Amino acid sequence: MKYKISYNNPNQQYIEIEFYTTTINTDETLVRLPAWRPGRYEMGNFAKNIQKWSAFDEKGKTLNFEKISKECWKVDTKNTKRLVIKYNYYAAELNAGSSFIDENQLYVNPINCLLYIDEFIDSPCELKLEIPKNFQIATSLQKKSKNSFVAVDFHELVDSPIIASIELKHHEFKVKNTLFHIWLNGECKPDFRKLETDFSKFCSTQITSFGEFPVKEYHFLIQILPFKAYHGVEHCKSTVITIGPGYDVFTNKDWYDEFLGISSHELYHTWNVKQIRPLEMLPYNYSKENYSNLGYIYEGITTYMGDKMLLTSGVFDFQQYAKTFNELLFKHYHNTGRLNYSVEQSSFDTWIDGYTKGVPGRKTSIYTEGALIAFITDVFILKNTKNKKSLNDVMKLLYTTFAKKDKGITGDDYKRAVEQIARKSYNKIFNSIIQGKEDFTPYIVDGLNYLGYKLSVKPSKHYNESYLGLKVKYENGKCLIDNIYPNSPAEKSGISINDEIIAINKFKVNNDFEHWCSYFNKEEQTLSIKKELGILKNITLQGDKTLFFKDYSIEISQKKKVKK
Repeated sequence: MKYKISYNNPNQQYIEIEFYTTTINTDETLVRLPAWRPGRYEMGNFAKNIQKWSAFDEKGKTLNFEKISKECWKVDTKNTKRLVIKYNYYAAELNAGSSFIDENQLYVNPINCLLYIDEFIDSPCELKLEIPKNFQIATSLQKKSKNSFVAVDFHELVDSPIIASIELKHHEFKVKNTLFHIWLNGECKPDFRKLETDFSKFCSTQITSFGEFPVKEYHFLIQILPFKAYHGVEHCKSTVITIGPGYDVFTNKDWYDEFLGISSHELYHTWNVKQIRPLEMLPYNYSKENYSNLGYIYEGITTYMGDKMLLTSGVFDFQQYAKTFNELLFKHYHNTGRLNYSVEQSSFDTWIDGYTKGVPGRKTSIYTEGALIAFITDVFILKNTKNKKSLNDVMKLLYTTFAKKDKGITGDDYKRAVEQIARKSYNKIFNSIIQGKEDFTPYIVDGLNYLGYKLSVKPSKHYNESYLGLKVKYENGKCLIDNIYPNSPAEKSGISINDEIIAINKFKVNNDFEHWCSYFNKEEQTLSIKKELGILKNITLQGDKTLFFKDYSIEISQKKKVKK
């Protein structure tokens, strides 16, 4: 399969694509566009961005076709030797998994916009870009000639994002015989010496933990945006990260730490999910959902290990690492979906309602709960091997016994690997907090205590969260109920999610509900509420001695020496 990407007017944000096939031997040919992209386990339905679509034979004769599903066209190819399809794609979204064009760049995630035929999916592919002469190109694809690239098959092609731009900044460095590239696109003032120092440390630590790097070259493709952004997508030989604003990324320490965090996370994916892959996703089926319960492995362990590698490599100190761990605790304990859905169920259901919050209190996060389970599992192994083995050894075992033999893994495979390394039954953890919905707290407290830390639990800084059991958000000048804790005064009062709070004790709320709520903390609080159907209602609340939304954090224990 061969492709050509070009464009005429970048301001219209349509890219033009020509798709050529080799010999056609069937009277009818099914041509598909991927309906989702690996790295985001929900349907993307990219065909919605196609405006024009036409099919021709080798002589330019128009062929009849019909669209038969959301991502598939049936083309009449009787007496056709070579199929040519010309279509366009609206590339107007700029995140780590999208495609985008303007006068300064052509950014393509091929998974969004390149067609394929099932029979040719494992055949070599070629791609040519028609771009301005002053554009540089950043991609992991093998170069064939100027602006032309080849891939061993369609899987490699669509796993290889491309940035062609006049703004690219480039730096390369070597770690353990692997050549790493950092490409920065957008307004920024990087210190490449510092970047190389920090990146080299966590790259080296990750490679050491697995014993090798799966590829010879790796590309960090960084889109630096002029507004706040934070997103990353993994690929076999590269990652795309969108982050911004550009004036903050390399000057604001907290935001630079976030950049390091997402970079380490995406690099770890090179092994975990791009190599160590769920059985259901080997190979990927781009036309439909690839349901899997293993989100706690491919995203949860990656989240935990991405941060841990920054700590063990010396890029992060304890305070920097504790901040990321505390964020996990906050997200876990402030999400009441953990009471209703296991992490396995939530993994399966990313295909149903994606990565949105969903209906109130329904599901957990494969990232957050998965990372905390990874921590609990790590300590479980350390304790049972007298600190001689860790979760690193489990992941290395999965890499060598499954990934390197092109075998997908199941939950039982992971469980057996943990038990093999720890030499202890993993049933209790697996059944209670992976497949079940039990409280994580005893496991977290036990794990932190073993490492020389303790779990600090305090009231939320907002009175309404801790004692009334409600959270608010501000949208378009309105104060809206965002979350309600089960069995709290807020739930018992009849308040609903998305109710608008107009006033408290007759004082109008102006983006300051939390302040007024704390001010009246020793009194009854009468909220003037506007329900979603426009009905006005006064609701009186009285604080409860029970704490609902709480703040959790890790602290160094004074009773034990911290284990390294």
